Order: sequence, then structure tokens, then C-alpha cells
Amino acid sequence: MFDATTTTQLKSYLTNVRTPVELVATLDDSAKSAEMRAMVELVAEQSDLVTARFDGTAPRVPSFAVRRADGTAETHFAGLPMGHEFTSLVLALLHMGGHPPKEEAELLDSVKALEGSFHFETFFSLSCQNCPDVVQAFNIMAALNPNVSHVAIDGALFREEVETRKVMAVPAVYLNGEPFGQGRMDLAQIMAKLDTGTVARAAEKIAAKEPFDVLVVGGGPAGAAAAIYAARKGIRTGVVAERFGGQVLDTMGIENFISVSHTEGPKLAAQLEQHVRDYDVDIMNLQVASELVPANGSGLHEIKLASGASLKAKTVILSTGARWRQIGVPGEETYRNKGVAYCPHCDGPLYKGKRTAVIGGGNSGVEAAIDLAGIVAHVTLIEYDSTLRADAVLQTKLKSLPNVDIITSAQTTEVRGDGEKVVGLTYKNRESDELHHVDLDGIFVQIGLVPNTEWLKGPLTLSRHGEIEIDSHGATNIPGVFAAGDVTTVPYKQIIVATGEGTKAALSAFDHLIRI
Repeated sequence: MFDATTTTQLKSYLTNVRTPVELVATLDDSAKSAEMRAMVELVAEQSDLVTARFDGTAPRVPSFAVRRADGTAETHFAGLPMGHEFTSLVLALLHMGGHPPKEEAELLDSVKALEGSFHFETFFSLSCQNCPDVVQAFNIMAALNPNVSHVAIDGALFREEVETRKVMAVPAVYLNGEPFGQGRMDLAQIMAKLDTGTVARAAEKIAAKEPFDVLVVGGGPAGAAAAIYAARKGIRTGVVAERFGGQVLDTMGIENFISVSHTEGPKLAAQLEQHVRDYDVDIMNLQVASELVPANGSGLHEIKLASGASLKAKTVILSTGARWRQIGVPGEETYRNKGVAYCPHCDGPLYKGKRTAVIGGGNSGVEAAIDLAGIVAHVTLIEYDSTLRADAVLQTKLKSLPNVDIITSAQTTEVRGDGEKVVGLTYKNRESDELHHVDLDGIFVQIGLVPNTEWLKGPLTLSRHGEIEIDSHGATNIPGVFAAGDVTTVPYKQIIVATGEGTKAALSAFDHLIRI
């Protein structure tokens, strides 16, 4: 079940359990139940404060509860929390056992103060790198507030329920039986949805802040590097971000970050944030920038936020990154998360045994098709160009797979659905103009990135692709405003390039400050 290293680490983690915890399993005679029994027994063996029982009566089998022994709180796992979810299990044990969560005290107090009845269900897949944050957030809530209960459900194990409830993307969260949210959410975002006063209180605190010497907008690799280098200069530095980590949070395997042979996006994002927090940097997360107001002689640039608050700074570094590009055809938005997906690692397991398509013949598209081919019944890869653009080694692998069709010179024109889910797509042969229909259950879009610059149109000079135009120092056309990373015209959208560009922008901002 666990190798020796994992077992040793688990035993070490469980030394932080302060009060007794019970693992209460609901099992049958299936193979998965046998696996769960073995896991529960092994976990319980690692701490004198953790005990195992097998008399559970939960509605989903197999499943188990992580329960505070006095009965005041519990959370449930319907499925084996391995892979990405192993950390969720460890944290559930710690938090139910009295170890405090690593969240701001004010946020935890808000969780404790929630009134009402909140039963959350989270559908996850073991290959989803976004799911653990969601599962862990609800588990924290269940540990802190007796009004909150939570069950994390492995969609691949409970496929009948997934079909019945039409879950087609993970993480998918239900509150008291009704859809609550989809996609990555952390505790602060969840509380913002449940407690409307959270946003107003955060905006009030932000509005009261003194001007910064350097204000970084965006919390991805470029923003993190910029914040670290600025803070090391001893100047007042702030970071305002919609979600710290940015697009890296949606990246599965990372094998080209020099000196780190392999890591995963969420892990790297957490390390970036922790590195920034090692310095005196004011991090303002879950804030969306809505307007840049240049200094125009006042000496201070202003960043207005969607919450109504605003921040001022002597210099600004824009590092708002990019997002997945959409096809932009009828039906795509209608069936988003209902068969149209953008993360094959997250949602691929939900399409086991089904027919899918991948739109895009670059590296990301071909990698997605290769991964999906090992899960689904059939993959159709559709590329607009006359040839695939992926690396040769990836193309060779793709063409060796028996359940993959490759269609080139094809323009997707419509996503077709039945009102509830995707049933197929239509594409046009670009050489003959003939329309073709493909029957499908899922469509994975992998056609590149779009810079997050809609809010910057006007004061800044942007390229025809919407990227911020910068010079060799990361400077924009506005004195004192710099930019870095995927949001700019710098070639090669890579994590390591973004960190270098963020560093350069911070040094340039400091140089600007000492000269004004």
C-alpha cells in the first residue's frame, strides 16, 4: 500500500496529532474495500492516537470517515485518497486531531462563525492536481465547524453516481445536493461565496494600505520572482493576485525547470508563495485588477480592483499571465464543463471508455491525446494546420497508438450537444470546405494561450495579440510601469523564462526608483 519512505513520513506527520481520531470504514467484499481496509489499518498503526473501526454505515461503499473521537467533527473519503489526495488524508487526520490549519486566523474565525447546515460533496479524480486544494479546504471547514460536513468522492470509483449527476469535470462541488462550484477553489474563495461580507471586509483593508514602492500585479512565477527581488532591495513591496501561483496551478508535470528534475504545478506554486512570504511582502490574494491609472505627474500609479478598492505605488510590475485559449465557436461556452474541458489530467478519468477529441496539434495537444488514449475508448486529434506542430518524438508516440485518429487541415466550427452534454463536434476540411460531424462524449481544447490584458487596453501599448509590449529592461510605454512573463511580448512562454523576466522587471523598477 505505502512504501517504506511514505510510511516513515506518515508516522512522522502523525506525531502532530493531539487528540484521538477514529477511522470508521464502510466496506463490502469488493477488491476496493479490501484495499481500503489495508490502508486504514496501516494508517492506524502509525499513531497511538489513531484507531480503526469497520462498522461504518455510510451510503457509499467503500468509504471511510476521519472522525474526532469525541464525535464533534468528521469528514469522509468515498474512495482511496492516494496520489494527489494522499496529502488530503494526512491533513484531515492532523486537523481532526487538533493540529491547527495553516490559514489566517481571521479566515478560520469566519469558518467557525458560519451558521446553518452545510453538507458538501466534492467529486475528484486521483490525477487531478486542482482537486486536493478543494478537498482540503472543505475538510478544514468540517474540522472547525459542526454545522459543516464533507465527503470527497472519487468519480472514477463511483461512476454510476457521476453519470446520474452528470459530473463531467472535476473538482465538482455540491452543497446540500445542489451545484456549488467547479474548478480550483481555496478556503478564502469558498468563504467569499458563503459569507458575502468577506469581500467587503477585504476591500476595506486593502483601501487603507499606504502606497507601495513596487506593486506587483499577478502571482505566477514572474510575479513571485519580481516580489522576491524587489523585497530584497529593502523597499516596500506588495503583490496583488487573483490566485497566487497563476497558470502553474493548472500544470501537471514540470521537467524543464532547471535544477529541479521533476515537480508538479501546485507544489511549485506553493514553494513560490512560501519563498515570497519569507520576505516582507504584502500579499493580497483573490483580488482582480480592473484598471491601471498611470501617475501622470502625481508620482503614484493606481491599480483599481474589481472589489472597489484601489492600491497606489511608485512603480508597478504587471505579471498577470495568460489563460487557455478557447476555440470561439457556437456551443463551446454552453457545454463548458459539460463535455468541453481544458485539463486532460483533471477530467480525463471521467471519460473512461468514451470517445473524445483533442483540439490542437502542438506539444500540449499531442501530449493530451497520448495521455487520454490510455484511458478513453478513442481519441480524435484535430489540427487546424496541415501538419502537427508537436515535437517529433511526441508525434511518433501518438501515431503508434491504435485508438487515435489524426485529422489535419481541419477547422472546428461547432460544439454539438443535446442540451445537457456534448454529443459531438463539426469541423470543416480547409482544403475542400466540406463539413464533417464527429460523434463524441468529450472535447479537450489545447490551442495555446491568451494574455490577460483586457483590463489594460487604453493606457498601455499592446501587440496585435494583446501582449504588453516591453523593451529589453521590461519597461512599458509608461514610465514606472514594467511587465514580465507570459503577459508580455517576450518569446517562449516558459516558467523559467517568466522567473527571469520577473527578476529583470524588479531590478529595472528599483533602478527607476533610485533615479526619480
